[in-house]
Formats: sequence, structure tokens, C-alpha cells
Amino acid sequence: MRFGPGYRIVCLLCTGLLQSQAYIKAMDTPLRDTLPRTTEYKMLDSVYISSVMNTILVKPVPDIVGTYIYAGKKTELINLAQKDGDITNKIARQLFVKVPGIFVYDMDGAGNQLNISARGLDPHRGWEFNIRKDGMITNSDMYGYPASHYSMPLESIERIQLVRGTGSLQYGAQFGGMLDYITKQGDSTKKFSFESINSAGSYKQLSSYNAIGGKIGRFRYYAYMYRKSRDGYRDNEHTDSHAEQVTLAYEPNSRVSVQLEWARSEYVYRIPGALTDQQFILNPRQATRARNYFNPDIHVPSFRLNWKMSGATTLQLTSSAVLGKRSSVMFDKPTNVADSINRSTMDYNNRQVDIDRFRSFTTELRLLHHYQVLNLKNTIAGGVQYMNNNLNRKQLGKGTTGSDFDLTLIDPEFGRDLYLRTCNIAIFAENNIQFTDKLKLGLGVRVEAGKTDLSGTIVYYESERIPVAMDHKYPLFGANLSYKASRAFEFYTGFSEAYRAMAFKDLIPSSTIERVDPAISDADGYNIEAGFRGSWKFLSYDLTGYLLRYNNRFGTLALTDPSGALYTWRTNTGNSNTKGLEMLIQANWLPGRKTGLSIFTSTSVMDARYVSGQLKSGNNNIDLKGKKVESAPGLISRSGITFRYTKLSISALYS
Repeated sequence: MRFGPGYRIVCLLCTGLLQSQAYIKAMDTPLRDTLPRTTEYKMLDSVYISSVMNTILVKPVPDIVGTYIYAGKKTELINLAQKDGDITNKIARQLFVKVPGIFVYDMDGAGNQLNISARGLDPHRGWEFNIRKDGMITNSDMYGYPASHYSMPLESIERIQLVRGTGSLQYGAQFGGMLDYITKQGDSTKKFSFESINSAGSYKQLSSYNAIGGKIGRFRYYAYMYRKSRDGYRDNEHTDSHAEQVTLAYEPNSRVSVQLEWARSEYVYRIPGALTDQQFILNPRQATRARNYFNPDIHVPSFRLNWKMSGATTLQLTSSAVLGKRSSVMFDKPTNVADSINRSTMDYNNRQVDIDRFRSFTTELRLLHHYQVLNLKNTIAGGVQYMNNNLNRKQLGKGTTGSDFDLTLIDPEFGRDLYLRTCNIAIFAENNIQFTDKLKLGLGVRVEAGKTDLSGTIVYYESERIPVAMDHKYPLFGANLSYKASRAFEFYTGFSEAYRAMAFKDLIPSSTIERVDPAISDADGYNIEAGFRGSWKFLSYDLTGYLLRYNNRFGTLALTDPSGALYTWRTNTGNSNTKGLEMLIQANWLPGRKTGLSIFTSTSVMDARYVSGQLKSGNNNIDLKGKKVESAPGLISRSGITFRYTKLSISALYS
């Protein structure tokens, strides 16, 4: 049925994100009494809406989503459904183009991993973030190795949610906050649907993403398979990757839903090796290695139970795991040492084999409840999270002299064979208090209590010095304030404490002349931010100022023993402050239903400096006070323009 001018469609209890097309089904029990009695109406079984997609692709996350509270926090919601950019190769500068302050570290350039950070933090595989997929943690080991080796194809992702550090207490204690990749779901209006995304490109790139999904009665399913192969910009560079996922969901009634999911990703990347400055100037595409390989193989099974206990109360139980390994085989020598034939053996030198095995389990119970005070709606959310992680690190294995990807050992013993076991429990709560319909205050607390045990053997280290027990006991507090005068103006500010546990690399002496400080401690600090956001006519904006304090950074010092021998001391080396301003300004014109034009700038300025500490440089220690923090550029700016005509869009980006 088509409606002409003068008709209005009233949709009751419509939730979710409206994309370019959507179905809205009628409720089981129509609320006829809510419609004016003088209005003629007709109840429809379903409504199909086709609308022009707004070119604003990044906006704040709604105040309440599921069992999480986002009100008053610095958040970004990135919709990938209509994204102009290289999704297949995960070009982070395009994916996060409208998220000011995102620093991108191109580790391999092959689209295997996203390496990003914000506000002067370390970008290595995003390990300063609490990284999730559909709400499930994918950091390989939050305490021993917080990098996320799981690598889903972005063809499978519908949207990305980013919550900055002041909103992290609901998720964890990370300085960077939370980064959640939300997977597509099957078409709920069909019993079967199929999607195929295929691409070809430079350097022999071929990729294929194929997915099925649908809904049969109360049962919903979604599954995909992904394959990709490509060479790289540099010589000897090559990657082969694949990923799979199966999601099964069942809703016995309108209040309860159960979901089982299994996801896997694996890739083998041939590493072309590092270059010296001089080599890079002469030829940035040249390779110094042809026999180095990196291979993460990660499984992420999960279970989710949602129970809407009443109109005001929702309970959620989740349980997930990160299982798998990260392996490498390399000729691991300085760049100026060529990987060439050894004249004494007339063969290549043996390579080094390193294998990390992950067994990380997380179970979380969350409850969200709405209540009223003086006819104003308030919300409280809380829960408990339990983590049990076991990381086995095997390193310095003597590998073969071959040239292919081969983890075979010539000697069955590894030079390092260590276990890092962590048990941690966290209790958290946040109360969002509404003083008026415009003013909201959020108060949060997270209490963490855990223990990490290190054991095993290192061939060059005394066995009695290996066992290490570390306690993690932190009460963390946070607060957020939001004043939303109108759609055109909202003021928000927040404060939150954070900490980062000592990772494996901070506890293991890398050589015979390195020692670990027995008093080394976790890094801690806090985030403070304040900003304005809103939209007026064709203009939208988000301006944020922040301060990030990072205490007890990890590093090394040069010391001498009583005999005068030099050794390296691994310990906490300094404190830093990062101050900055993040700005997103967008102008969007929609001259007609079929056309649109958007111009934007996403810019961040920051000053990240050490306020105290020392660090090893050569055989001496240098004073860090006043020096800049690494991986913290003073200016990050991305600007662009997008023109849309019906379903065709063209974008230009300057970064």
C-alpha cells in the first residue's frame, strides 16, 4: 500500500538503528488507545521504509543501550553500512576519519590488524583499549598480553562503538576506553538471505566475503566465511587470511533471548623486515628478510542471555573466551645483519620460533534498572565480572633453516617456557541521576581484585628468581555530568581513574644482562574531559578538551652492580601528562531527496610530555622531565568532502 501526501505513519516502540532501508513490524498487542479518537487509522502488518541516508556517519552513542549507560560520556558511533572507504584493507585513517585524535600505526600495511590509539597512548594492536566484538572481549590476555590478535573482516561489521577513557569503568580499567565492533545480523524479515562482497586490487589482492542469515519463527541465524590473499607494497611481503563465524539466537518469548556464537580468524603474514633510515631513503619498498612469518590463530566462542525482567529491569549474562595462539618464525637479528647463506654450513642460519598460547575466559553478569524520583527517570547499572586467564609463552626455540612457514624445532626445548596465570574479579556500578529533563549526573565505581602468578624457566636466568606473584587491587571511581539545553547544544564533562597491569614483556628479562625490579608495579592514572556537542541546521559539532595522567610508565634504566659491571634494570620509569583538544565539525547540505553534500574536519592537537622519570639511552640514563611522549604527534588532522546522488557517493580525504 502506498500513501500520498497528508498521510502519517505512526510507529510505536520502534527501536534500533535505521539504515537506508528497514522493515517495521506491528506489535503483538496494538496500543489503539494511544491514538487520538478523532483520527482515522488503519493497523498495518508491517511498514517498509526507504529513506535517504544522512551523510553524518559518526554520532554519539545513545544514552542507554542494552545494559550500558553512555550519558555524559565522550562516545562515537561509526556506521559502516554506508561508509566510503577501504573496508577490505582496514584503512584506519578512513574508518576513523571522523573520530578526532585517532593515531594510526601501520604495522604491516596488509589490512591484517588495526593498530590505533588516542590521547598519546600506545597504538600496538590497540592494547590500551578494551576491545570487544558484540560486547565480548577479544584482547588476547588482558593482563599478560592485552593486544587483540583476533582480526574480523570489516565486511562483517555493521557499526563500531568507541567510548573514551572516562566511560571505561563499565567495561574495565583501560586508559583508552572501549572499542566494540558490532556484527551484522541476518534479515529478520526473511527465512534466508545471502550476501557476497568480493574485491580485487593492487598487489594481486583478492578477497571474498560470503554470508547467510535469516529468521525462522523464533530462531535467528547468521554465518559467514571470508578469504583474502595479497602481496604488499614492499618486496617479499605476502598475506593469506581467513575468518569464519556462526551465530545462533533463540527468543522463546518477548522477554528472553539466548545467543550462541563462535568466531575465528587466522592469517599468515610474511614480514619483509625492518629498514634503517638510510635504507628507507634509498628504497622504502626493499626487504631485508624473506623467511620471517607471523601467524595468529584465534577462536572466540561466546554465550549471551538477555532477560527483560520487567519494563524497568534488564539482566544480561555473558560468557566468552579467547582461545588460540600467536606464532612467529624469524631470523631475528638487527637489520644490518643480512639473512644470507652461512659459508660454514652452505645453508641459511636457523630461525627463531616463538609461540604464545592463550586461554582467556571472561564471565559477566549485568543488571540495568530504571527508577523514578520526582517523576524523573533515573537509571542504575551494575554487575560483576570474572576473568581467568592462562598465557603460556614459549620463546627462543631453534627452528629450521628453511624459507617457508614452518614452526618445527630442531631442539625440542625452548629458551623461555613461561606461564602467566591471572584470576581477577571486578564489581562495578553506575548511577545516572536526572535532576531535570536537561541535567544528568553519573556516578560510577569499579573495584578490582586479582592475582597474577608467573612461573617457568629461562635458560639464562636463575630458576629461583622466576616465580613472581602480583596482586591487582584497585578501587576506581568516576563521574560524568551532562547538560543538554537543546538539540543544538550539550555540555558534558567527566573524570575516571584507570590502571594498566604489568604485561609479560615488563616482567621477563630479555638477556643475561637484564634484571627485573621486584618492586615493579602496575601503571595507574586518570582521564579528565569536558566538551560541547550538538547540531544546528546543517552544522554539527563536537569539541572536547582533555587531560590524561599516566603514572608508573614501564621502561629500563642502566645501572652497575658492586663490581662495576653494567646491567639493564626493568622497572617503572616515569609519569606523563597528555593535554589536548579534539574537534569534529561537519556541514551537511541536503538540497534534494536524491542529493547531498558534506564537508568536515576532524582535528586533534595534543601535548604529551613526561613530568618526571629517567630512561636508559645507550649506557646512560637521561632525564625525561619535559620531554615528549613517544607515539603522540602534536597535530592529527583529517578533512574531507562527500557528494551523494541517490545510492552513489564520492568522497575525498586529506590526512
